[in-house]
Amino acid sequence: QVQLVESGGGLVQAGGSLRLSCAASGSIFSINSINAMSWYRQAPGKQRELVATIISSGGSTNYADSVKGRFTISRDNAKNTVYLQMNNLKPEDTGVYYCNAVTRRFNDYWGQGTQVTVSS
Repeated sequence: QVQLVESGGGLVQAGGSLRLSCAASGSIFSINSINAMSWYRQAPGKQRELVATIISSGGSTNYADSVKGRFTISRDNAKNTVYLQMNNLKPEDTGVYYCNAVTRRFNDYWGQGTQVTVSS
């Protein structure tokens, strides 16, 4: 089992920045079995969408077109934490941001979400 806890959301004006954190906990075996971690977001009345992914082995990253050049996903393996640095925020970035972890056995874990609100 893997537990994910997000933090760092809040209210910010357009053009501002926020950094989200996702701390993973669980057994050493479970943590080491994580293959990829991602950030998703869900705006009111819309489906959840993938924002960014980082692969555990090698650290390669992938981003949604809407956030490329503005958001950066990174990780601190010593802290079992993944970050999402969000710059030049836009009102359309508003939503609940969720952390996700997928293991090598394709077990899927989610955090409780953190609210990001960008005012115009």
